[in-house]
This record gives sequence, C-alpha cells and structure tokens, in this order.
Amino acid sequence: MYKPLPNSLTIKQSGIDGLGLFAKEGIAQGDNLGISHVEIGSGIIRTPMGGFINHSNTPNVVKVELNINETDDPLLKVATKKWNLVALRDIKKGEELTVRYTFYNI
Repeated sequence: MYKPLPNSLTIKQSGIDGLGLFAKEGIAQGDNLGISHVEIGSGIIRTPMGGFINHSNTPNVVKVELNINETDDPLLKVATKKWNLVALRDIKKGEELTVRYTFYNI
C-alpha cells in the first residue's frame, strides 16, 4: 500500500513558509526517511516529502543520491536518479524538518 510519508512525519503549518514536514516522534541521526525526489528524463519530480520540506541554511536533513535497484515501483522503473532524505542530527518530536535547497532557486 502506498504511503506518501513515513509514519514518523506529518505535514502542518510552518513558521518558515506555508506547510512543512514535522517529526511526529524523535528521529535519530542517520535515519533514512525515504524518497524525496526522482529524476525522470530532464525533469525532477518531488514526492510529498520533497514537496513540503522547507529550506534552511542550517538544515537538519540532507538529500542523498542513491542508486536505483530493480523495483516493482512504476515511478522508479523510469527514473534515472533518486534522492532520499537522511537526518543530519537527532530531530526532536514536533521539530520541523528542513533541507538546503539545491534543485530550486530561493
């Protein structure tokens, strides 16, 4: 069954901009939260995690490019690259997740 976000995250009003991603529970440094972006052809598609995460110059997560292995996921069958969000440090329950934007102008 498709789940747009891991159980540890939720989307709610952000003090940074619009809506943001927030920890529903503590997240440990190094935890891989899942796919945030995929490259298909010359475009990059955001998952809900990639679409709702806000920018910070002092982020608590980072996008990590991962190899695509054989998969039954139709989106990943046509993707040439994928990026997952990984916690740079321990993140507390209720804390907003942020990343340094590299794909978009801010």
